[in-house]
Amino acid sequence: MTEKIEHLDARIGLDLAGKRLDQALAVLFPDFSRSRLQQWLKEGFVTLDGRQCKAKDKVVGGELVELEVHLEEQVECAPQAISLEIVHEDSEILVINKPVGLVVHPAAGNPDGTLQNALLHHSPDLIQLSRAGIVHRLDKETSGLLVIAKTPGAHRSLVEQLQARAFKREYRAVVAGVMTAGGVVDAPIGRHPVHRIKMAVVNSGKPAMTHYRVLERFRSHTYLKVNLETGRTHQIRVHMAHIRHPLVGDPLYGGRFKIPAGASPGLIEALRGYRHQALHARFLGLEHPKTGEWVEWEVPIPEDMQTLLQVMREDMVDG
Repeated sequence: MTEKIEHLDARIGLDLAGKRLDQALAVLFPDFSRSRLQQWLKEGFVTLDGRQCKAKDKVVGGELVELEVHLEEQVECAPQAISLEIVHEDSEILVINKPVGLVVHPAAGNPDGTLQNALLHHSPDLIQLSRAGIVHRLDKETSGLLVIAKTPGAHRSLVEQLQARAFKREYRAVVAGVMTAGGVVDAPIGRHPVHRIKMAVVNSGKPAMTHYRVLERFRSHTYLKVNLETGRTHQIRVHMAHIRHPLVGDPLYGGRFKIPAGASPGLIEALRGYRHQALHARFLGLEHPKTGEWVEWEVPIPEDMQTLLQVMREDMVDG
């Protein structure tokens, strides 16, 4: 891992007089998160009129702040020529439609061949950003929209929007069982107490809220529109399983494969062949980091999910 070092300076305005130094830094250098600025303060990379100070020190106005910016280059993740379906790109952000099977970033068992590797090949400058600008993720077998930051300022803005639950995210899902109506699942999610690779609804978990609405009902399944208020790991998969309507094809939360009573041969074949969770991030809306304007994108559900739905419609007719 190497570092890129930049030197920045700014004069503290009188409007900041009386504020803590870390608060003033957040105003003067908005491209960096407050936690990162505080870390640089601790490491001695910030001086006030040539002297090192603490985060809690008050400023009076007129002082010269000099900042030594240390940006880590994540060289352990190598660029790889992996094709990307780019939905939108400008100087600040990149929006892609992630296919099923693509892991978002390297981890144990997936050292390369990931979205992060692909991003570094597409835009080498992303090496200066944490995880090549990735601020949220989709599971390997979930398809759909992801936004990536291309600058430190965009990264900070997107992270703040995520924390403030300002993103609008809409999914499409096919679940087992026939739902009579839509609803809300408001249940905390944390690590499963026994199966550590799984998440679960647990009292000690983080707050999680999922809204769902019925789009179409079949003999043994339901097609849903799902909106997230929070973004916990495996949130939709866990919440749907929690209310006893697991996602079709979910290998982790779907339980033992069952053939619905009276299913047509075509539906049986389609269900046996559907080897990943039927979940797609169809719509994404957010505030553009640079312009402040609301921007949004949507992509159609993937072909295999469309085929699955069509087979379910035909099963209704056959029945």
